[in-house]
Amino acid sequence: MKDAASLERMALEQDQRISEVVKREQSRLRNFIRRRVPDPRDAEDILQDVFYALVETNRLLMPIEHVTGWLFRVARNRITDLFRKKKPARFSDTAVVDEDDELLPLEDLLPSPDSGPEALFARNVLLDELEAAVYELPKEQREVFVAHELEGHSFKEMAAETGVSVNTLLSRKRYAVLHLRKRLQSLYDEWTKA
Repeated sequence: MKDAASLERMALEQDQRISEVVKREQSRLRNFIRRRVPDPRDAEDILQDVFYALVETNRLLMPIEHVTGWLFRVARNRITDLFRKKKPARFSDTAVVDEDDELLPLEDLLPSPDSGPEALFARNVLLDELEAAVYELPKEQREVFVAHELEGHSFKEMAAETGVSVNTLLSRKRYAVLHLRKRLQSLYDEWTKA
């Protein structure tokens, strides 16, 4: 009976220590994660994963010398895991929210070619602007953008073909997409206000 009561008291003490750590570190850890993870839902999931790992580690009776450092290291690892899992954004997957907060894919933003001559003209103007914006890109960025977006090549395939690292290709694609978004924003604003 004494052993069972002693184990129960130890478990309660452990739970109390974990609760204190959570209260003390939750705000700082959340801020740390939010600065690195743009989606608040992903950030909250990572925070919960970190605290879950803390509970599991304590249950396995694995001592943690510097709890705060350990928590931030686990958070950093979870953030890295998140970004490894996520696919790079495709320009064609870009979506815009309409006035009813509904997502519109990029293709839906272009006028339908079946909607008459004015719509066809508008669509052609937009596609011409997009083409011009793509050709404004530096050669390396343009090649990666066209290969990934238009030709459907994976970054792994491109890396094998060119000898350029996947990270460099991802970076080039990112800069291309940022330029295109910036370059086409005024045109988009003009068409959506009309």
